[in-house]
Amino acid sequence: MATERALGALTHAATQQTPIRMETRDLNAFFGRTQAIKGASLKLYDHQVTAIIGPSGCGKSTLLRCLNRMHETVVGARTEGEVLLDGDDIYANGRSPVSVRRVVGMVFQRPTPFPTMSIADNVASGLSVGERKRKSAAEKTEIVEKALRSAALWDEVKDRLKGSPLALSGGQQQRLCIARTLATEPEVMLLDEPTASLDPASSQKVEELVYELRREITVVIVTHNMQQAARASDRTAFMLNGELVEVGATRGIFTAPKDERTEAYITGRFG
Repeated sequence: MATERALGALTHAATQQTPIRMETRDLNAFFGRTQAIKGASLKLYDHQVTAIIGPSGCGKSTLLRCLNRMHETVVGARTEGEVLLDGDDIYANGRSPVSVRRVVGMVFQRPTPFPTMSIADNVASGLSVGERKRKSAAEKTEIVEKALRSAALWDEVKDRLKGSPLALSGGQQQRLCIARTLATEPEVMLLDEPTASLDPASSQKVEELVYELRREITVVIVTHNMQQAARASDRTAFMLNGELVEVGATRGIFTAPKDERTEAYITGRFG
């Protein structure tokens, strides 16, 4: 018990010294009159992986989509409260959603490579969006290689960069989508159940990649797999019925949750 407390104290101290990259303050999200997120306040620390867990329909994906203004793309959807990136509200008047999505990238549940583009062009596709200065061919080549290396995919595709992404396995396609997001050099990456449609071997590679990515950027992952959250994240947030019930160091959430509802979910009494 003393060892557990000592580890918890060290984790808390480390978190206190880590800069906050992104933060929600009393965030509420609606679909028409239905409230999907209820007063969520969440801090996302620089170079850490935060996992969001909870039963289906609890608001995990909605919260994630609020972090890069994807929520407002749904007809009738709206938000209240603040979402701060480096201290600035991403919903402030005059702030372009496209500019937000350039620095807060998102990878979806199913791989979404552009089928008519080559592997290399898929990775480079985001470079021209909102870009004031076009990249040269040499610059694009360098960025594509760097992104593919960061996504642990370079060695597998370096000899077929002009080929179709549809020839890749599901896991490779998902890592290609991660590389495409990394190419724009985001500050934060959002992943919405990125391994849900993958086989166990591919899931493991993506999971290992997620853990490594925290060296470069801040990562937020929504997952229904609690074992995955325990393995791949530094901090875990538990949601229930649109409410952010408990947030803390992953080790603490899974071994000594403070809220009875968190404990009930973690131990499989519902969900």
